[in-house]
Amino acid sequence: MTRRPFPLRALLAFAHDIVASGVAWLVAFWLRFNLEVPPEFARTAFATLPWVVAVNALVFWRLGLYRGLWRYASLPDLQRILVAVAVVSLAVPALILLAAPELVVPRSVFLIAPVLLIGAMSGSRLLYRAWKEGRLLGVVRHPQAEPVIVLGAGVAAAALLRDLANSSQWRVVALLDDDARKHDGAIHDVKVLGPLARAGEIAQRMGVTQAIIAMPGATHAVRKRALDLCQAAGLRVMTVPAYSDIVSGKVSVSQLREVELDDLLGRDPVQLDDARLSGFLKGKSVLVTGAGGSIGAELCRQIARFAPARLVLLENSEFALYAIEQEFRDRHPALAVAAVIGDAKDPARVNEVFARHGPQIVFHAAAYKHVPLMEEDNALQAVVNNALSTVVTARAAQAAGALTYVLVSTDKAVNPTSVMGASKRLAEMLCQALQPRGATQFVMVRFGNVLGSTGSVIPRFREQIARGGPVTVTDAGMERFFMSIPEAAQLVLQAGLMGRGGEIFVLDMGEPVKIAELARQMIRLSGFSEQDIRIVYTGPRPGEKLYEEVLVGAETTLPTPHPKLRIAKARAPENGALPEEVLDWLENSGPLDSAAVRARLKAWIPEYGPAR
Repeated sequence: MTRRPFPLRALLAFAHDIVASGVAWLVAFWLRFNLEVPPEFARTAFATLPWVVAVNALVFWRLGLYRGLWRYASLPDLQRILVAVAVVSLAVPALILLAAPELVVPRSVFLIAPVLLIGAMSGSRLLYRAWKEGRLLGVVRHPQAEPVIVLGAGVAAAALLRDLANSSQWRVVALLDDDARKHDGAIHDVKVLGPLARAGEIAQRMGVTQAIIAMPGATHAVRKRALDLCQAAGLRVMTVPAYSDIVSGKVSVSQLREVELDDLLGRDPVQLDDARLSGFLKGKSVLVTGAGGSIGAELCRQIARFAPARLVLLENSEFALYAIEQEFRDRHPALAVAAVIGDAKDPARVNEVFARHGPQIVFHAAAYKHVPLMEEDNALQAVVNNALSTVVTARAAQAAGALTYVLVSTDKAVNPTSVMGASKRLAEMLCQALQPRGATQFVMVRFGNVLGSTGSVIPRFREQIARGGPVTVTDAGMERFFMSIPEAAQLVLQAGLMGRGGEIFVLDMGEPVKIAELARQMIRLSGFSEQDIRIVYTGPRPGEKLYEEVLVGAETTLPTPHPKLRIAKARAPENGALPEEVLDWLENSGPLDSAAVRARLKAWIPEYGPAR
């Protein structure tokens, strides 16, 4: 290998420091004698100058002072300068004493010269950085840049100010933070003017229309409050990337983005038991049904982090399977992925997949989930898909000796009023009935709506806003639980790890969100007002509740070691032969209208009360 040539910029910095060391040595004599150096000491100063310069050059070079750029000079650079000068301040007197003991150098010179040299080396670097960042003499390099206020005065805000110092787009004029100890202080010459609650007042006083939220490590509640304060003041809002992305180096803190719906409705990150999840999934064959759907695809992404021996993607949609298979080919080329097209309720195909790939862990996410669509013409198909696919895949898992089978359920299975919800409750009961029949552990996980999932209200609202409205909401009082797709998938994994067989895990869904308020927030985030885009109330659709529940009235929960998971003490099916009864009905029922399907569901699920 050839040695990389020393960059010109580093050579110039090296030359600067060598000249500075010589000047500092001569000036030290000058100061020692009150600006009038006697001739004999002047001769000593110039006689020792080559040795001083040589020692400085050797030490500076060997200690690597020229790896960093002056433009980004900071505390580590100052520390390296202090170490280098300290070494020089010991080496120079020793060299003079050994090589030329007849030359008398005043002891104070040995003290003054290092101080002067530290000042010259560190001062020049800081001045250069100040000049490059447009801070020299307090001159603003880009006065045309838009003034902004930053909410947050922590590490992220400091990094943001440093990155934006040379920006021609943004000019930070004030910082706000709820920590009273920071008030009246400053970061990079930008003052902390008060708490977040003063955002509107300060923005009006300083003529600011844009705010940046720089609190990636704060809780969701704190960040949402900051957003609400900015929106109440009529400010346009941007935010820094997520803390995990900044720490991992994926993005820099100055890569600002628009505030998204996740920032409003998202929750604090899930704390996963990574060590135990690795033991649960690593080196195992894992099957995910519905792998091309919103939850199924995210489950696959999360599972891939734990290095399974094989990830089997079972999906009925060719396009969805192709998309997720290509994603894994690009992002996880070393992971063994089997992309299998097939119907999860087809026994022949499912048994073939289990025989070939021998999955030890199964996540059953394939389902029909759209409530109104499944209520009338597709009622039987909802039961066929959601219940039959569960029986087929669960029995195959037991026959193949799978360790764990996780059913992805829904809060709509609680006191169901829709065919879709009842079909998912029936799927839970089928797993409960199958639990005693083998060693496979059946685990069921209920959660509510996920942000941006296929068929959910959020993509629908986005489309309506893009068309100029109106935004249609069924009822002013309708509310739902929401969580992000990654959070839902992570908690499904955690529940699968913790399950011992037969449990129904309930996710902590937080507080319900009114759909009408969600619509208003999406309109505001899109830069419009309700005068621009109207909200129209259309009335509840078939099968819909005004609010969702997580537990049946008679159910209680038991805590788990994970704060966001509880176990529902749900009613087990009294009919142990339920799977056979369901199969017999589905195979021999023939064409049925929605009323007959509801009647059959009611017989199996007493708590099912069809909406009127």
